[in-house]
Amino acid sequence: MLSMDETSQSSPQVPRDNGTSVDMLIVGGGINGAGIARDAVGRGASVLLVEQDDFASHTSSASTKLIHGGLRYLEYYEFRLVREALIERERLLRIAPHIIWPMRFILPYTPQARPAWMLRLGLFLYDHLAGRQMTLPKSKSINFTTNPVGVPLNGACAKGFSYSDGWVQDSRLVVLNAMDAAARGADVRTRTRMLGAKRVNGMWEAVIENTRDGTREIVRARIMVNAGGPWVSEILRERACIQTDKQVRLVKGSHIVVPRMFEGDQAYILQNPDKRIVFAIPYEQKFTLIGTTDVPWTQAPGKVEISAEEIRYLCESVSRYFRKPVTPDDVVWSYAGVRPLYDDASKNASAVTRDYVLDIDAANGQAPLLSIFGGKITTYRRLAEHAIEKLQPFLPVLSASGWTADRVLPGGDLGEGGFEGALARFAQATPFLDANQHWRLVRNYGSRAMEIVGDAKSAADMGESFGGGLTAREIDYLMTHERAETAEDILWRRSRMGLHVTDEDAARLDTYVQKKRAAR
Repeated sequence: MLSMDETSQSSPQVPRDNGTSVDMLIVGGGINGAGIARDAVGRGASVLLVEQDDFASHTSSASTKLIHGGLRYLEYYEFRLVREALIERERLLRIAPHIIWPMRFILPYTPQARPAWMLRLGLFLYDHLAGRQMTLPKSKSINFTTNPVGVPLNGACAKGFSYSDGWVQDSRLVVLNAMDAAARGADVRTRTRMLGAKRVNGMWEAVIENTRDGTREIVRARIMVNAGGPWVSEILRERACIQTDKQVRLVKGSHIVVPRMFEGDQAYILQNPDKRIVFAIPYEQKFTLIGTTDVPWTQAPGKVEISAEEIRYLCESVSRYFRKPVTPDDVVWSYAGVRPLYDDASKNASAVTRDYVLDIDAANGQAPLLSIFGGKITTYRRLAEHAIEKLQPFLPVLSASGWTADRVLPGGDLGEGGFEGALARFAQATPFLDANQHWRLVRNYGSRAMEIVGDAKSAADMGESFGGGLTAREIDYLMTHERAETAEDILWRRSRMGLHVTDEDAARLDTYVQKKRAAR
């Protein structure tokens, strides 16, 4: 921990004291930190959120991108978690209909994995745990010899089941929560690290560092929230110097992307002989996303990559079911992330609970520190509500009323006809854009797509093109309104265009972004 007594301003290594004081300091700009920031500021708290990299740089952008109850969690009797997740699935479909949409999943039946009665019982429970809120079609049996969804399969399974869940553009979900929090008054800072914190006179004093230029600042907060994801234990023990018996268990999950394997909007959930499941999901229109793995991780939780063994495992998993085998040579992109699961002492990484634990350290009336262990993207909003409920006794300014269950996220007010209606209106208003641009802009930005187009009357008015329909106007919007600072931010976390542009396009984009930043 740095000395709080240093006063010299001659070195960027010396923290400045600008008198910054807030109700809540949130460390971590993943989905949980962004969700808590949005909820808290909407209830009247002053909030500062710091993220050491970009929003959703790590775990929150490395998911399988599903909004789901977790069908396989029923096997571990996690009924409360599944019910909560299914209820949240319905809410998220309502408040973010531009970036979250329904998807049908096909489950081939193979007796070597799980018996048919178990699958039927699990799907029955899955259909009913959400209660009356459920709006998606229920599960049903399928004959692959007569149903078109059986065409891509190799014939090893004659029958199976289908059920419904949701798909999410995960990193955009994080960004939209953070931007809504900022619009409501939160101080949201990326590329800002919390170096250390200590309790002083009933408050937290923390040193934060701007990683762009190394400048450091002292900030004070009545409450600190540790939403560090894979770094939650490090923040707790090394930066806040607090000991706890709660443990986080790191599990690496990896995915591969291959050229599109099948026609249709359906996804496939495939059972492996080891009882794990792997998804094959339509991705970015031209590709198929395959994942995930569950590998115990004991190294630093920073940048992680898929292993050759994981690639082989995923290829073999889908090749077991599909007519056309997938090989490592087919992989056009891969990504991996470390999931910070609450350590419930399970021997099998796949069996570790996906539930969350909220732990408050506030002994002897000291300034509270809330640490978040575990969690999943589907339940982030409810996790945030639970976090606020735990913190209300320490911060009376917080309104008792939850508000996020029905307030749409930015761009989610699509109007009459939902997504299809918004898409039709946008296409009519912008005939100079192609069909792919229409779909992508409304899918990413919803009702705010017209803010990107602005007063443009032609394709030329959209500015320089960077490939795949990505234009200067969209880049400018992302830098101005969504805190994008690098080409990577734009290609892989804001627009998801990384798979659609060439290396030359990406290089031109990088130059453009750097010039824009330098001009500010």
